[in-house]
Amino acid sequence: MVKRFDPAKLHELVKEAVKLDLPREEKFKKLVDLIDAEYPGKLNTKEFKWIFNNANGAMGIMTLLYGSFTEYMIIFGSPIGTEGHSGRYWAVVNDIMIEGEMWTYDEGTIDRKVFLPGDWAQLKFRKSKGYVIRENGWMLEYSSGLIPSMLPMGIWDNLFSNLDFKSLFQLFWIYGGMVIKNMFRLRF
Repeated sequence: MVKRFDPAKLHELVKEAVKLDLPREEKFKKLVDLIDAEYPGKLNTKEFKWIFNNANGAMGIMTLLYGSFTEYMIIFGSPIGTEGHSGRYWAVVNDIMIEGEMWTYDEGTIDRKVFLPGDWAQLKFRKSKGYVIRENGWMLEYSSGLIPSMLPMGIWDNLFSNLDFKSLFQLFWIYGGMVIKNMFRLRF
């Protein structure tokens, strides 16, 4: 599997953005600019389309920066906080904190880990954990692996619980467009 992004490099770029004394939205834009400078032409840099995301009991809001069959990158968080189950995937999920706090606990443990701005949490292939994003917690999330295997978790609550078909449609429209664009980019 070809990786277009290096999580260690993304971690460095987030740490650089965290140091900036900017309002949240400007900090996000600066982070995207830093990533775009490192990986030119790969990200959606036009606008932040914020979409509700309900997955495994947690609700937040996200904007898609990159999407393909094997990778995605989003900015995800919540102004009021949320908690849930991570899911168990055929992928690796990297969460790099931009603002706020995230607390996690791993399967089989009784102690929490606390992640602050600039910290990097990784959910390994086929592992799971519980997590809390505290009020005004925001992260850059980069995942690599079999991304379509993650979609049931990402759509179940919207489809069968809260019936938020608008958010579901937006997710598929934007992510689907990115997947198609990146398929053509790889072939031609």
